[in-house]
Amino acid sequence: MGQDTPIFSTHGCRLNAYETEAMKDLASTAGVENAIIVNTCAVTGEAVRKARQDIRKLRRNNPDAKIIVTGCAAQTEPETFARMAEVDHIIGNTEKMQPETWAQMVPDLIGETERVQVNDIMSVTQTASHLIDGFGTRSRAYVQVQNGCDHRCTFCIIPYGRGNSRSVPAGVVVDQIKRLVDKGYNEVVLTGVDLTSWGADLPAVPQLGDLVMRILRLVPDLPRLRISSIDSIEVDDALMQAIATEPRLMPHLHLSLQAGDNMILKRMKRRHSRDDAITFTEQALKLRPDMTFGADIIAGFPTETDAMFENSLKLVTDCNLTWLHVFPYSPRTGTPAARIPPVNGAIIKKRAAALRALGEQQVEKHLNAQLGQTHSILMEHPRMGRTAQFAEVIFDTDQQEGHIVSAKITGKHLNKLKVDYG
Repeated sequence: MGQDTPIFSTHGCRLNAYETEAMKDLASTAGVENAIIVNTCAVTGEAVRKARQDIRKLRRNNPDAKIIVTGCAAQTEPETFARMAEVDHIIGNTEKMQPETWAQMVPDLIGETERVQVNDIMSVTQTASHLIDGFGTRSRAYVQVQNGCDHRCTFCIIPYGRGNSRSVPAGVVVDQIKRLVDKGYNEVVLTGVDLTSWGADLPAVPQLGDLVMRILRLVPDLPRLRISSIDSIEVDDALMQAIATEPRLMPHLHLSLQAGDNMILKRMKRRHSRDDAITFTEQALKLRPDMTFGADIIAGFPTETDAMFENSLKLVTDCNLTWLHVFPYSPRTGTPAARIPPVNGAIIKKRAAALRALGEQQVEKHLNAQLGQTHSILMEHPRMGRTAQFAEVIFDTDQQEGHIVSAKITGKHLNKLKVDYG
């Protein structure tokens, strides 16, 4: 038995989740029925394996539905999914954002539609401006301002799934944020694949800091603006000014650091050194003493020795990192790093565990420092919200979802802060 409303299964990053919301609108407008859309991730070989596993399960549970596969893995290796009998159609990352693609997927036409529609994403020069007013929770909305990446880190397949960097014009971004504020959103998060490259392809070549300052100036009623993952080496003067002078810019930055050893950074083809990362965090903390940092760190990159790993471990405290995303290295077919002699898998697992353990200590240290402090907390659920630094706070009484509550931290439980009014 089929279903009228398409089923969506999303893998991977926040940007994929954002684009799933756009596809829901596009599919609904086109009148797509009895379809399952799997939005895949390509960041690791394991991500592709999980996508294939998900597709097989979805087929078993929905034998009559059309399965449409899209996303980064569909873009980078369409042949993998074309070999799967469970898959009816494969569409690329550009095609999934086009209304005409979904117009072909309606019941009367889908049987005649070309099975694989994946074009050269490197030829794409613009980001589709599908404005999704309200993706996220009822309290926090996400706005895509950039897509693609011009860099070629040796471990990363994403540029081949996303194409080169493209920016959404500032005026379009500001208009969307105004609409979101009018709808009652108290926090907006700017997202992208390589956020700090925003503006390089626009007239007059503005930078991310210019966009941040423009948003805060032209949308005075926006209480909180947050930026997602950034490349610290690309941070511009205007963004540093915003960190120093704009309290509505949240004091939480997630940094794409990846490693703390200069030789490994060089082999990754990163553009910053260990000292660059430390200098940036020191400067940001001087400008905004309540700033917290998250970071991506890869454990066990090929050729990483114990001494090199110790440099990554030490970077956590040298940069005052709090929120760690630890990735055990796994080779990604098609990347230069996959051809470098690997580190033993057991050693990779051990190093990842050591990084996570240190990360837990850093979180504990941050939470302990908040005890007795008064915070502005954006309520994501009636009894859970987040501080400006993104720490979770649990309440003992219901609060109004979406509102910003000022409350004194009375305790903590596991990796969360607590507010007890009783």
